[in-house]
Amino acid sequence: MARTFAYCRVSTADQTTDNQVREIEAAGFKIEPKRVVSETVSGSVAAMERKGFAKLVDRLEADDVLIVSKLDRLGRNAIDVRQTVDRLAGEGVKVHCLALGGVDLTSPAGRMTMGVINAVAEFERDLLIERTQAGLARAKAEGKSLGRPQALSDAAQKEILAKRMEGLSLGSLAKEYHVSRAAIQRVEKRMAL
Repeated sequence: MARTFAYCRVSTADQTTDNQVREIEAAGFKIEPKRVVSETVSGSVAAMERKGFAKLVDRLEADDVLIVSKLDRLGRNAIDVRQTVDRLAGEGVKVHCLALGGVDLTSPAGRMTMGVINAVAEFERDLLIERTQAGLARAKAEGKSLGRPQALSDAAQKEILAKRMEGLSLGSLAKEYHVSRAAIQRVEKRMAL
């Protein structure tokens, strides 16, 4: 006999999952309290890395139903959600998302919905990359210096190069200039160009 579970997640301790539980009940799902899994964990954590969710997945069996109020409760991004749904579908578990009309994400209609969501997520990611690259190009064209500021002034870099040619070690120069050995190596690499 199929069992119904609910997964509810909030990001911070001052939040509560009560609203998510009420939404699920209002949608007509009757869930025993012992089958409501609630946890407080950042949305940036992948679904299978969440302790509560991982324990829930271990409890789920074929023909069980998992309900979430919104897709972002299920995973950190479209790819994570897709992998999670695919894994559950492979185990015969149906996944319903209330925000998507309660559609079973493992059904043909649900897979189509997930395909559209994935396409939109990929499109948004591509737009973000494009805007970022355009902004960097504009800043560079305006003569702005990009990246982290150098730890050593031009004069200090010339001194370091001269001292390296005299045979001073990376470690002694790093101590003298209060930087890492890698910073001294970067000076050598930059000045060699």
